[in-house]
Amino acid sequence: MGSPVPGSSRLSSDYTPDILDPADPHPASKTALGDWLAFQRALGLKPQTAVELLRKHRHPALALAASGVATSFDRNAEIAALLRVGAVAVPLHSAAYPARLACVSDPAPLLLVRGDVCALSDLSVAIVGARAATVYGKQIARGLAADLAREGVVIVSGLARGIDAEAHRGALEAGGRTVAFQACGIDRIYPREHRALADQIAANGAVVTELPLGEPPLRAYFPLRNRLISGLSAAVVVVEARERSGSLTTANHAANQGRDVFAVPGPITAPTSVGTNRLIRDGAHVVLGADEICSELGLLRGPRSPPRAACDLSGLSREILSALADAPASRDELARRLGREPAEFALELVELELANRIAEDRDGRLQIVSRLG
Repeated sequence: MGSPVPGSSRLSSDYTPDILDPADPHPASKTALGDWLAFQRALGLKPQTAVELLRKHRHPALALAASGVATSFDRNAEIAALLRVGAVAVPLHSAAYPARLACVSDPAPLLLVRGDVCALSDLSVAIVGARAATVYGKQIARGLAADLAREGVVIVSGLARGIDAEAHRGALEAGGRTVAFQACGIDRIYPREHRALADQIAANGAVVTELPLGEPPLRAYFPLRNRLISGLSAAVVVVEARERSGSLTTANHAANQGRDVFAVPGPITAPTSVGTNRLIRDGAHVVLGADEICSELGLLRGPRSPPRAACDLSGLSREILSALADAPASRDELARRLGREPAEFALELVELELANRIAEDRDGRLQIVSRLG
């Protein structure tokens, strides 16, 4: 197991649950949670450096020791604060960490989550846009979110005023789920008037941050947060954006991460449409309704059986659905994506088809029918 690491009573390798809950009384769980929170506080704002250290040293306490970064940290106080908020921690190396986000070049080493962690692994689409949105933009965002949520798609956004808030509300009104990424600590809400909305999101999805407890919503944190919004999502929809907009940063992240980018067209004279119209000029998909998005993602719209909860699926079934989230695939192509032989997942394919989670098209390609598990 190695020699003790400063700040950690022992390396918690004998008991490391995928989700670190501050309410878990197991001593090793407390140790692991404290190690991860200390690592987050020291290196959370340098995700690329943090990920490189974790890949080399695997354990957060070892990675932190190797970094040479000193941090003042009261792990008991930090765990108690996390417990008061009702949040849990999801480390990068755990099976509960969303596979799509783990594949980007600079994933968050640790996610703090208030709500349902499983919502982070379902098929999701980000809807973002201007804070000072028009009535038209707000209506479009709310309608698109509602339509996609009815198809089982999780709506991802940033809890900001304007388009973000309307996207969250549209998903909630449709009885769907939504995920909000914050640019501040999990114990804070920004803007403050969205506290009730954040509570609704946590009850019907998740509120998430990569930042340590207590961090205020500083300007520099928002571009950092935006890469997580796009990284978690299969596609990013920009509803309204001015010439210089954080939403365009999210769209750029999406393009660099290989995600589909959609934009809602608007009047060429409207300041809030300058950014979206330029995205379309530069190759973004034009959005006239949810059908374009569903078609691009391989979703079949229409009546369907209620999907199984994501947490009820086996690990391999979730891998299959995650692999198919990018695009439909033949069985051989799916095998290549999974790095497995077709026979290894044949039973899971049958179960997913019977559960109406996937379907085979005329060309023999498998595609997602309902939300990703």
